[in-house]
Amino acid sequence: MRFATILLLTSFLSAQQPFAEADFHQAMKDLSNWGRWGQDDELGALNLITPARRREAARLVREGAVVSLAHDAEKEKAADNPRPFVHEMLNTSRTPNATSHSDAFTIAHHGLAHTHLDALCHFFYRDQMYNGIPRQEVTEKGAGRLSVHRMKNGIFTRGVLMDIPRLKGLPYLEPGTPIYPADLDAWEKKAGLRVRPGDVVLIRTGRWALRAAKGPWPPAQLAGLHATCARWLKQRDAVVLGSDAASDVRPSLVDGVAQPIHILVLVAMGMPILDNLDLEALSEAAAQRRRWDFLITTAPLAVPGATGSALNPIAVF
Repeated sequence: MRFATILLLTSFLSAQQPFAEADFHQAMKDLSNWGRWGQDDELGALNLITPARRREAARLVREGAVVSLAHDAEKEKAADNPRPFVHEMLNTSRTPNATSHSDAFTIAHHGLAHTHLDALCHFFYRDQMYNGIPRQEVTEKGAGRLSVHRMKNGIFTRGVLMDIPRLKGLPYLEPGTPIYPADLDAWEKKAGLRVRPGDVVLIRTGRWALRAAKGPWPPAQLAGLHATCARWLKQRDAVVLGSDAASDVRPSLVDGVAQPIHILVLVAMGMPILDNLDLEALSEAAAQRRRWDFLITTAPLAVPGATGSALNPIAVF
């Protein structure tokens, strides 16, 4: 009871911290990683995943148990899925003279249905992308710089699950619920760990549990991080942000800025984002073990010029 009271108080105090459009513009300067790894850098925060960090992450594998963090492909149109995953069969058991079976996919991966990675070219601020690279680099032929192809070698590092519904004793957060830095601090205390430089931070809101209980939810309202959490992520030197929705709380609670977390993380800090992860199985696996860190590994499709990619991240305990 005492812990719950403290949690409610700290969340209330965080909610009182003003964060206006002017604060967002200041944060773009304060949290910037531009030039940190050189003027020509296109990897951003992934530079923090050093060979030593990969070796350290590999030592987190004690059981060899694996959990997929990808949601099954959504093939039907819904309120949160206007462009469903298209799976077309090319050769089947009914194809005359076929000697094999084959198929094709069409994926509009950005949005709120499909598990995907946002490359650093996905968002821009005042006509500039990460590291001051002009948005004019993105043309009808694709992104000339900062594309997902820069991440072809993949992500292999420590992952940390921050299970906010479990923190609050809930099956899921209601749409529109903001998550504040005090919540992230409280989860670290409850889980007995600390996010370190080079970590992938995964935020569970319970979005897929909510969807299973109440059906597809319109994208105008989503639980997610308040803009003040960007500074928390920078202080920890996290390298990738992931969530089971779109990371940003919607509405954003910042007048004039619809997705402040996306812009601050991708453009200022150079951190790729993993959207629409399915963290339900991971939540159960971590709770059973009372262990909230693990090896996480994933890689995008090697598509030059792409602004993102569908993918299937794997957590290994």
